[in-house]
Amino acid sequence: MQDDGREHARRMPETARCGDESTVGSLRSFCYEAARAMARTKLTARTADRHTLYQDCVQNPEFELALLDRLYRRHAGRSPRSLREDFCGTGLLCATWAKSRRERTAIGLDIDREVLAWGHERNVAPLGEAQERVSLRAQDVMVPTRERADVIVAFNYSYQTFRDRPTLLRYFRAVHRSLDREGIFVLDLLGGWESQQVLVEKRRRQGFTYVWEQADYDPVSARFLCHIHFHFPDGSKLRKAFTYDWRLWQLVELRELLAEAGFVDVDVLWEGDGDDGTGDGVFRRVTRARNDPGWNTYLVAKKRPSAPRRALARKTP
Repeated sequence: MQDDGREHARRMPETARCGDESTVGSLRSFCYEAARAMARTKLTARTADRHTLYQDCVQNPEFELALLDRLYRRHAGRSPRSLREDFCGTGLLCATWAKSRRERTAIGLDIDREVLAWGHERNVAPLGEAQERVSLRAQDVMVPTRERADVIVAFNYSYQTFRDRPTLLRYFRAVHRSLDREGIFVLDLLGGWESQQVLVEKRRRQGFTYVWEQADYDPVSARFLCHIHFHFPDGSKLRKAFTYDWRLWQLVELRELLAEAGFVDVDVLWEGDGDDGTGDGVFRRVTRARNDPGWNTYLVAKKRPSAPRRALARKTP
């Protein structure tokens, strides 16, 4: 990955929606097939593949695909064709994107060649013809790409590896230069007072337990140290399978930096409340929000203003 080859964590709902539209589609990613195969065997710390476990626990490419399609349609009045996934790791979203439509292309950027090779073998190569429309590149995200993308994403809080303002601003400017005229940049963020606490959360999966540890938070520098561990039924543990040494950026800081980088508007998509008090998986645009103990949100930064709603209605297929 972009930061010493480490993947980046996120806790996504099993089923998520944008507005009132379900995003659980018919796509079946190859990583899910691998996860089901692993569940049929007895996993141990010695036999488990950390990248497959990560994809099973953390990533939800079908949700992200539908979210990005909906956001871009609302903004530009057409379906997006080109994606750039920054800090792409195994390139799972790139593969899912290219598989969804024949005209779609995807570029994934990361500096970890080993993870890119794993992703090409497991996620891209099985696509068949569609693999020709996916390019996983060992490239620093600070370097603008020659190809201009409709959508650029930095998911799983990955950009938080940049811990000072000038560096993050430089990255946002590189993203702005790499977008097409009507392009959007989508990133996610976690927050709430629990995000600044030392804590451990466990989630049972088929054949193993996913463990998210917030090991340290420094209120002076906002340095945020986290780990992912995996525990197995035989008592073995894959400790610190992934480690994240981040700055926990605040939402208002990110919006200000994106505006300074040249984006004309930055929307905040906030998750609603479920009956059990947790997030309901439905994200809506807000201008104010309640500071819950823990929250996940999306920021949508636009290179130019959205098309008028009447024009959108005419242009959308």
